[in-house]
Amino acid sequence: MPGLAASPSIFENIKLDENKFEIHLLQWKIPYKNETLQQYAQRVSQDIKQENPVLIGVSFGGILVQEINKIIPVRKTIIISSVKSKKEFPRRIRFARFTKLYKLIPISLLQNVEKLIPYVFEEKSAQKRTELYHKYFSVRDAFYLKWSLQQVLLWDRNTPDPNVIHLHGSKDEVFPIKYIKNCSVLEGGTHIMIVNKYRWLNEKLAELLKEEQP
Repeated sequence: MPGLAASPSIFENIKLDENKFEIHLLQWKIPYKNETLQQYAQRVSQDIKQENPVLIGVSFGGILVQEINKIIPVRKTIIISSVKSKKEFPRRIRFARFTKLYKLIPISLLQNVEKLIPYVFEEKSAQKRTELYHKYFSVRDAFYLKWSLQQVLLWDRNTPDPNVIHLHGSKDEVFPIKYIKNCSVLEGGTHIMIVNKYRWLNEKLAELLKEEQP
């Protein structure tokens, strides 16, 4: 499951042995009015046809797969650049949650967030960075963006699931590593390491999935 506003193309460089594993890419749906995260997870889980899958989610997708694993039997749940409970949120997210300032963010700002992060990709060309952003972050529906932001900020999980496997970058700017517990750390990895540190992730996932071979 990709991260907030991201398309499944963020996984294009994640490769597993095709003789042993089948990759099924999930994508975001437009939420219904007043739909809860749990109801949304139920709806997305209906797209999972395989029995006892390994769930992998990035960022907000990591939060979502943790909700899905409450609904269907899974072998493992692996999250990347995400959090396991609200206690791993940085102070600025806790502040936004407490003050409800997130309700004041204009949707137009969310829809043009690439203007706020011109260096999100390690590319010399501004044009190339823009192309990559539009390729990987293509979900721009205003209602989806506002709903998703609220679901992240208001996620109410207090106790991490001890069975969740967590991969995280030491330089994650969205969920800083100093707030994260019990994870495998990639030195130098940022919040978008699924895109630019895929070699390490391919090795790590292959290692984690050894025991899951059919």
